[in-house]
Parts: sequence; structure tokens; C-alpha cells
Amino acid sequence: MAPAGPETAPEPAPIRWSWHAHTHGTPTDPVARDWLAGALGVTPATLNLGREPRGRPRLGAPQDGYDCSWSHSGDGLLIALGHGVEVGADCERLRPRPRALDLAQRYFTAPERDWLAAFAAGAARDRAFLRLWCAKEAVLKAHGHGLSFGLEKLRFAEAGARLALVECAAGLGRPRDWSLHEFEPASGYVAALAWRDPPAR
Repeated sequence: MAPAGPETAPEPAPIRWSWHAHTHGTPTDPVARDWLAGALGVTPATLNLGREPRGRPRLGAPQDGYDCSWSHSGDGLLIALGHGVEVGADCERLRPRPRALDLAQRYFTAPERDWLAAFAAGAARDRAFLRLWCAKEAVLKAHGHGLSFGLEKLRFAEAGARLALVECAAGLGRPRDWSLHEFEPASGYVAALAWRDPPAR
């Protein structure tokens, strides 16, 4: 996947995203608030941004027609804004993952483990592992429960050069309801955005 430029979004998805240099260990919320406010044409002070009990960020009225998510890894911060959808974002810095198969044995489904094992050990397998991790975490962040829901409760498969959700626990709805966009927000990083129409409440 070639690096994507700022504000690039999959068409016709109602998603915007932004990439920011960010010092590891410093708060992400102020940066996210500033960018989201600018994207929505309001001041940071008037942006109605809060968090659900499980920690998921949520925009309230009058911005409640939008949804947001952000993720940080290494020295980068990815922020996403969706209109009329629930969105989740995840990014990971590319680096050696010598325990990729061990982690897959613990957290991924059997077909996903077999898919990873087919890659040669090293950079190719490391990238595949992180692509799969980002895809799973993006869906779970959009859903609102995060990793506590269980990475093994959703299964991705490669369709062409892209991952697609093919099976998931009932609590996540139907696999076909989810869209996924994989990309490189900056050199040395992989990322995924996941979104769906908000379920009836």
C-alpha cells in the first residue's frame, strides 16, 4: 500500500482523517479536540466531546451527527471523523514482531493464523500481522468495547489485496455492514479505518 496524502478518504465513504506528529507519552485528547473542532467549524471550547464509560470518544449535540476516533503509535497520531456513521481508527508503527505467530495463536482465529503462517518470517509477516491487528482494533473501537470484546470474535480474510470482515460475533452485527479502508498514513506506519451505519438504539 502506498502512503496516502493528508485528508485522503476512501470514496464514497463519509470519512475524513488527519495525521499528526505526536510525542510518545503526551496526551492525545487536546490534539484530537483541536483538529475535530477545526474540521467541524467550531472552537475547541464549544466542541461537545466526551467519553463513554468504556472510554470510547463520543460527540454530543449539536455535533452528534458525527463520530470520531483516534489512535497513536510511535511518534504519530491518527484522527478520524465520520458523518452519519460509527467510525474506528487504528494505526501501528512498522517494527519487527518476532512473536507475531505466538500472539496470533493467542488472539486470532485459526484461519487468520494460517494466513499469517504462510508469509515468510520477517518484514512480510510483520506487516501482515499489523494489518490484521489494525483492522480488528478499528472495528472494535467503532463498536465501542475495544479489545476487551475479544480479537478472536471477528475474522478477516484477504480479498484481493485488501482485508474484509467475513465473520463476527452477533454483538458486532453483520459482517457486510462493516466497511474497511487500509492505508499508510505516513512512512513506516500502517492504519485502518472501519465504519458502519449506526445501529438502532
